[in-house]
Amino acid sequence: MIDSHAHLDSPRYDEDRDALLARAWAAGVRTILSIGIGEGPDTMHQALEISRRYAHRPPVPTIWATAGIHPHEARLADDAALARLNGLLQEPEVLACGEIGLDYFYDHSPRDIQKTVFARQMEIAAGRRKPIIIHCRPSGTSSDAWDDTLEMLRTRWSGTGLGGILHCFTGEWRHAREAMDLGFLISFAGNVTFPKAQAIRDVAAAVPLDRMLIETDAPFLAPLPNRGKRNEPGWVKEVAVKIAELRGIEAGKLAEQTAANFRLLLRPPAAGEGHDFAQ
Repeated sequence: MIDSHAHLDSPRYDEDRDALLARAWAAGVRTILSIGIGEGPDTMHQALEISRRYAHRPPVPTIWATAGIHPHEARLADDAALARLNGLLQEPEVLACGEIGLDYFYDHSPRDIQKTVFARQMEIAAGRRKPIIIHCRPSGTSSDAWDDTLEMLRTRWSGTGLGGILHCFTGEWRHAREAMDLGFLISFAGNVTFPKAQAIRDVAAAVPLDRMLIETDAPFLAPLPNRGKRNEPGWVKEVAVKIAELRGIEAGKLAEQTAANFRLLLRPPAAGEGHDFAQ
């Protein structure tokens, strides 16, 4: 299995990161994408550091990294931060730019600034030929952030041909369908197991298997039966089992296909470029 989205640099893992990664390996996770947003632009390099720290250290999964400025911290994205992002995206272990996008639920950064920084990061990612990983959270029951995100992807990203990932998908089928038309994969997290998440399950049952990823978003959104606990990459298995159940297929088949989707989109380097990719 591949956990396509985990925040391995979270301070919540500082005391037991080695053991957590060993548990992930024991659960069948062979690759983790460590999301490099840190606590803001000054720490977005930490995912790359973790990727390098654990390279060639079985039995733990291979760890790849991303780098990006989350919409919460868009107000902090000065020229120096964007230059730092540009530098990180040239590193072979950094497979994508993200998570980036729009968050109208908390509005920690003004919306106009979120849009400007989102656009700037798309430009940088396009220049480095890296896919993007999207965070999108609307305000309440509105589709405002989805409407704005998809409009920006249509006008500023679709022409790159690089595609990307809608991380921790919580939108409607129409949002997923349009994103797939723009070359995006749809990634589902532990909230697909929650009792009140039928709308997410409906989309997970409908997305073509070759356009899907699974993730934990650890340390957040632990799936049942561990809801409310600190999440960890090994629990991506529960996401695979739930979606496989929805689709009437073996969990192993879903894990195999989502891993293939990950490799096709993100193209992790071969052995000798960056670090070895665990099969």
